[in-house]
Amino acid sequence: MAFYHLLICLSLTLLIPTNSHNITAILDNFPEYSTYNSYLSQTKVCDEINSHETVTCLVLPNSAMSSLVSKQSLAGIKNALRLLSLLDYFDPQKLHDLTRGTTLTTTLYQTTGNAPGNLGFVNITNLRGGRVGFASAKPGSAFDATYTKSVKQIPYNLSVLEISAPITFPGLMDAPAPSNLTALLEKAGCKIFASLISSSGVLKMYESAMDKGFTLFAPNDDAFKADGVPDLTTMSSADLVTVLQYHALPSYKPKASLKTTKGAIATMASGGPGNYDLSVITHGDDVSLDTGVDTSRVASTVLDDTPTCVLTIDSILLPSELFGGAPTPSARGPLAPSPLLGPATAPAPEEAAPSDAPAAEAPAPSPKSSKSGKKKKASPHAHSPPAPPDDSSPEAAPSDAPAADESATPDDKGAAAMRSIAGPASLLFGSVCMIVTLGLV
Repeated sequence: MAFYHLLICLSLTLLIPTNSHNITAILDNFPEYSTYNSYLSQTKVCDEINSHETVTCLVLPNSAMSSLVSKQSLAGIKNALRLLSLLDYFDPQKLHDLTRGTTLTTTLYQTTGNAPGNLGFVNITNLRGGRVGFASAKPGSAFDATYTKSVKQIPYNLSVLEISAPITFPGLMDAPAPSNLTALLEKAGCKIFASLISSSGVLKMYESAMDKGFTLFAPNDDAFKADGVPDLTTMSSADLVTVLQYHALPSYKPKASLKTTKGAIATMASGGPGNYDLSVITHGDDVSLDTGVDTSRVASTVLDDTPTCVLTIDSILLPSELFGGAPTPSARGPLAPSPLLGPATAPAPEEAAPSDAPAAEAPAPSPKSSKSGKKKKASPHAHSPPAPPDDSSPEAAPSDAPAADESATPDDKGAAAMRSIAGPASLLFGSVCMIVTLGLV
């Protein structure tokens, strides 16, 4: 009976989350693959590999990798690395025991949707003399790459195998055509945002950053028409530029990289008065951005062309430095008609207060007065002194998410999210072990 209870306790430990593999940390121990490992990090393919539970990495020694990347764009190198990442587990024994001696297996490149036909697959075939060859799925492709040796295996999750040469096909590494950012945004349903960045001059700031490392979060048109959303066209020019800069990162972070991000992320608006940073919230494959005022879900990828990434989001990112604790621009009174959002609607007149009613509160500060990064809460009593500054605001979590702690920082929120996952499993494990212990006694 005691043995039976012990088995129950051990099986419950499987409910507690464990860390996934880290391909770059593994390859750090093998200097002969340092060039390959460096490009995994530069292209962020490492984050895509780490996000998959089962993957086989076909690595190239430094000499073969240097030949592959010579005079190639990062976007082309990223395609090649994705084609070398197989979404199945292959160890040496499985390679030599292929059913019918050959198989087609899918890769990370196939998952992008950019692979023509089935060219995102890799052909693995047993050759004469016990050799194993790798080639593109394109008919007639030669088996120029062969299995050399095993590097590392984490059974049934991660396998790292060295091959002799890269796997390519014509057009795999072609440099993409220059991107017209506003045209991409308009086609993706972000016409209002595209118009704002053009008229404000922020488009030029974006374009100057696109070849150095750039990620854009573009709200779709519906985000600007949602109830309670401020009319950005009524803001001062300086504040509008800040809000638009807040929607971009001066670094390359595709969705797979955002999922592994911890702590605050600096935006293009960071560096001046206030932090103007973002936090990332993940729920499975869903990724949301937390501003401290609201959250916005990352909806789709418009462009992933290393080192530039354009993602759509389903609501406007409102920085707490401008909108935390203060009325939004649309709440300050009648608004001028907006060519983007249509005629503004004046707020309903307030009812006349009775003569013996207490005096009204003083007007809340405008968004500009909050640019220092401090947010002021409205006083609950008409004649009481104003509340002290508070650097936090409740997280606008989705309806199915646990309530956020008003005093929590973005880092605390990330930790709380992890505890919300591990907590129930750990509590269940502890409870069962206690019952088992009492039963044994």
